[in-house]
Amino acid sequence: MAEVAIGPLSQIPPGEGRNFQLGQQTIAVFHTRGGAVFATQAACPHRAGPLADGLIDEASVICPLHERMFSFASGSGIGNDCALTIYPARLDSAGMILLTTSGSRDLAIPD
Repeated sequence: MAEVAIGPLSQIPPGEGRNFQLGQQTIAVFHTRGGAVFATQAACPHRAGPLADGLIDEASVICPLHERMFSFASGSGIGNDCALTIYPARLDSAGMILLTTSGSRDLAIPD
C-alpha cells in the first residue's frame, strides 16, 4: 500500500467531489461541508454514473444518474445491492489530501 498526496483540500469546494487520475485508475474524492474527506471508485457500479458529480452529505454519496446511495464509511449501498470500493483518505497537518492506494502511481491533474 502506498500513500499518495493529491493536493490541498481547498481544490475541492465543500459539498462537492472531484476525480483524480492515478495511473490508469480514476478515483472520486469528496470534501464534505463539515470538512471531512472521502475517496471512492469514480464510476457507480450500477451503470457507471459519475459519482464525483453526485450529491453528498457527511456520510454518503448519491449517484447523479439513478439515485443509488452509498456509504462513505463502508462503500455499501444504502437501499440497493451495489457496493463501492473505498480508498482510505485523510488530511495531513498542512491540509493536503493523502490517499492510500494499492501501489505507487503517477498523479494527474483533477478533472
